[in-house]
Amino acid sequence: MKYNTNAKPLALPEYGRNIQNMVDHCLTIENREERNRCANAIISIMGNLFPHLRDVSDFKHILWDHLAIMADFKLDVDYPYEIIKKENLHQRPPRIPYSETEMIYRHYGQTLERLINKAAMMEDGNEKETLIFLIANQMKKSFLIWNKDSVDNQKILKDLAELSEMRIVRNPDTFRLADTSDLIDTAARNTNKKNKKNHSRKG
Repeated sequence: MKYNTNAKPLALPEYGRNIQNMVDHCLTIENREERNRCANAIISIMGNLFPHLRDVSDFKHILWDHLAIMADFKLDVDYPYEIIKKENLHQRPPRIPYSETEMIYRHYGQTLERLINKAAMMEDGNEKETLIFLIANQMKKSFLIWNKDSVDNQKILKDLAELSEMRIVRNPDTFRLADTSDLIDTAARNTNKKNKKNHSRKG
C-alpha cells in the first residue's frame, strides 16, 4: 500500500493527490494531440472542484496557471493563455509605498482636510457657509472620539483656520456649532442603528 507521506510533496495541495497523479500521467503522453485532450480534461475536473469560483475573473486562466505549476512547467501543450513564468512564481509583489501626505491633526483625517480646502476655494455665499458649518461640526465630532469629555468650540475654529491656511476664519462668539451633547447622542444613535442592523442580518 502506498502512503501519501512517502509520495512527493504536492505543488498545490488544494487539488489533492488524484489531480496531481493525472498531471503526472499527462506528462508521460507522447502524442501531442492526445496530451492536449488530457490537459483539457484535467482543467475541466479542476474547475468542477471549485464551482463557486466560476464567476471569478480569469478563472480559466488561473486553472491553466495551476496546471503548469503542478507539472513543474514541463507540460508541453497548447495553452490558451500566456502562462505564468516559473521565475516569477515566487517573486515578491512590489512594495506599496506609504502615504507621504503630511497631516497636521490626524484625528480629523485627510477627507476633512480636503473638504476644508474645497470650502476655502468656494465663492462666498450660503452654500459655502453651510459646508463650513458641516465641516466644523464633523471636526467637533471627530475630536470627541479622542476626548469624550468635552471640546471647546474655539479650539475647533482655531484648527479650522489653521487647516485652511487662514482662509476660513470664524468668530466663536457668532459662529455657533452644535452642542456637544447633541453630537454624542447622534453618534450613539448611529452606533445603535448599526448594531441592530448587523444583528438582524445575523439572525
